[in-house]
Amino acid sequence: MTRSFERVFDRAEVAVVGAGNFGTALADLLAYQGYRVHLWVYETDLAEEMARTHENVRYVPGFRIHSDVLPSADIAQVVSGKPIVLFVTPAQVTRSVLEQAGPHLDPAAVVVCCAKGIEIASCRLMSEVMDEVLPEPNRGATAYLSGPSFARELMKRLPTVVTVASRDEEIAQLVQQVVACDFLRVYSTTDVVGVEVAGAVKNVMAIAAGIGDGLGFGHNARAALITRGLAEITRLGLALGAQPVTFAGLAGVGDLVLTCTGDLSRNRTVGLKLGAGMALDEIVRGMGQVAEGIGTTRAVYQLAEKLNVYMPIVEEVYRILYEGKPPRQAVVDIMARPLRREDA
Repeated sequence: MTRSFERVFDRAEVAVVGAGNFGTALADLLAYQGYRVHLWVYETDLAEEMARTHENVRYVPGFRIHSDVLPSADIAQVVSGKPIVLFVTPAQVTRSVLEQAGPHLDPAAVVVCCAKGIEIASCRLMSEVMDEVLPEPNRGATAYLSGPSFARELMKRLPTVVTVASRDEEIAQLVQQVVACDFLRVYSTTDVVGVEVAGAVKNVMAIAAGIGDGLGFGHNARAALITRGLAEITRLGLALGAQPVTFAGLAGVGDLVLTCTGDLSRNRTVGLKLGAGMALDEIVRGMGQVAEGIGTTRAVYQLAEKLNVYMPIVEEVYRILYEGKPPRQAVVDIMARPLRREDA
């Protein structure tokens, strides 16, 4: 067993940065497994309330959080000296949070990114952001957790299966062993790019699926959307160097199906409301949480143009979100495209 493995299992302390619904669920899960979990909470008042009540009423109300989850608004205190640190922050703020945490990371710490998105300003994957921002000693010990996993179902201890990716197979195996438990099975892979692209772009497809459902287009349309959405995700992933098999796995089709069909999907909810005629700014104001697909749509659209990757569903979602195109007209236009081979 390597030094990294020994430090994680012997010290039994981990850090989770971000106390939204998934960050809270991961912190609770790790405490359930016997770890002492230091949880960074952005909102000072929420951190104090969580420490007092053992509940995150803002993001996952109705669930008691394990007593070994220690909330704090002090990011330096949360990450300092911890052998493994999981970042569960929205993609568009991950860079700034990494910049805050970076100087306080243990040089031997394993850093796990759980954000599913592409940075708008740079069109970079989260792995590229981490390579730019993390201190040099930490860049070789990073991993990326993804797959079909609603936070509320994890809080309920319902069976869930996900994937962890790392360029270093040993790091992937470490995170796999740390996170897995009797209700969470974790597979490993070295295809970081594939896992990241799938996890990010499926949120755009979930908005599209929600729009179709909001317009009342039925199951046939949804099945077609998921299938053709997967084709677009795969095209982009391959252009960035991903492995094709990844898109047939948990991080690919698994997460895509969940996010496009599950009632707990924030991105599908955005689409449903757009399809029902609500304005985007009104939807965002009423959500209280981040729907990653909104920002990621812009980033994916820009990246696809840059790489000359054909992504018609992404293009139409972009035009709905950022150019005010009527959703029904977007569907008419996508159905009226020239006929082509399915494998083209």
